[in-house]
This record gives sequence, structure tokens and C-alpha cells, in this order.
Amino acid sequence: MTDSFLRERHAVVTGAGRGIGAAIAASLAARGARLTLLGRNRQPLDELGATLPGGPHGVAIADVTDPAQVQAAFGAARSARGPLAILINNAGAAESAPFGRTSLELWQRMLSVNLTGTFLCTQAALPDMLAAGWGRVVNIASTAGQKGYPYVSAYAAAKHGVVGLTRSLALETARGGVTVNAVCPGYTDTGLLRASVRNIVERTGRSADAVRAELAAANPQRRLVQPAEVADAVLWLCGDGAASINGQSISVSGGEVM
Repeated sequence: MTDSFLRERHAVVTGAGRGIGAAIAASLAARGARLTLLGRNRQPLDELGATLPGGPHGVAIADVTDPAQVQAAFGAARSARGPLAILINNAGAAESAPFGRTSLELWQRMLSVNLTGTFLCTQAALPDMLAAGWGRVVNIASTAGQKGYPYVSAYAAAKHGVVGLTRSLALETARGGVTVNAVCPGYTDTGLLRASVRNIVERTGRSADAVRAELAAANPQRRLVQPAEVADAVLWLCGDGAASINGQSISVSGGEVM
């Protein structure tokens, strides 16, 4: 029998269709949460929802950078499954370029999806949590929000912004029963990372194995983080046992950031 400590808690996971988001959704569902899987494309969300325990779970289609779409999606989720208790801000994107070739458009894309999307979704979900006197907001940031990396200045700036938002909002909600934390994965074995490896291979001519080994070497354990490991950290933060964990940026990186 699974541990159902999140039973009847309504959780929204953004960017839920693949990678870290899908792993988080599976972990929350296994503990009894009622899920709304949010993303831009319906097919992967429907496919994931069909595999999760405790269904049926809901699907919401929205671009997290669009305020009207976010409000409509969260309104529909609330009507279908009740007030929101847990929000996992996982939707994001990563693009790389040397700073001198970082266009304003790239800069704005990174801020919009990684930072503004987190802001918009949190504003849509937070009133339910404050009204109930209980809630969990977990922002999936990155070790790029805790340190610098070359060639990803826009992405790193956006993820630093997510960490700053996490800390400030945690202080505002501290007396309302709502905790706000960030989980900061290092290089994680997802489709997003595999796409980055392909881009590096195309630009440099190096082998994919060599590129993956270099990325893994950033982790003192010399390996890539697995999505389930990130999901385990998120799951802990959503439980009552983490009620005193607030405003933190927890690095899941094998000791890369400490």
C-alpha cells in the first residue's frame, strides 16, 4: 500500500509532460494527491495522466508566460478539483549563447518562461493556500540560480530571479501556513539535457559521450542527477514534516553547490 500523506491535496505541476515534471507528478500521485498536469501540449500530459495512480487526474493547457491563459487554466483546475494546495513551478527552458551574442529576444524568452511564468502561476495559486491556512509552493530552479555558468547568462539570471522570488515570498507567507522553497538540480538526465548535448556536438564536433562526461564532471559524484531524485526532494518539501523549511534553495547536485 502506498503512503497517502497527500491524499485529497490538489497539486498543480507545470511543465508536467516530461522529464523532472513527469517524475514529480508521478511521485505526488503515488502519495494520494489530486493532480492537474499543466503544459502547452496535450498529448504528453494525457499519456502521463493515464499512467498515474489515483486518477483520473486533470490536464490544463496553457503557456505559463501568458497571463490570460494562466488564469483560465487555474480557474478550470479549481472548478474541477477544488482549491489548490500545492504548486510545483517546473515549466522552464534553457538556451545558451555567449553573452556578446545573447540577443534581447533570447534574454526575454529566458526571463519570461523561467521567471515570469513562476510569478504568474504563483499569483494564480496562492490565494487558495492562504485562505486554507496551508500550502506548498516549490519552484524548480537550478544550480544556475546558485552560481554562475558560462554561456547561459540569460538562463542563470532568470533562475537567480526565481531564487530571489522564493526567498521574498517565503517571508510574506511565513505566518499563513504556506511555505515557499526552491529545488535546484544540477545537470539532470532529461530530454532538455540531451537536446543541449546535441547542440554542443553540432557546434563543436565533439562526441556526445565526451560532452555528457564533461557535464557529469561538474557533479562531485561524477554523474548526472536523475529526475526521480529531484522528485524526492520536492515530495519531502510538500509534506507536513517540512513545515519549518521555508525560503530555502535546496541543491540536488551531488555537492556541486554547498
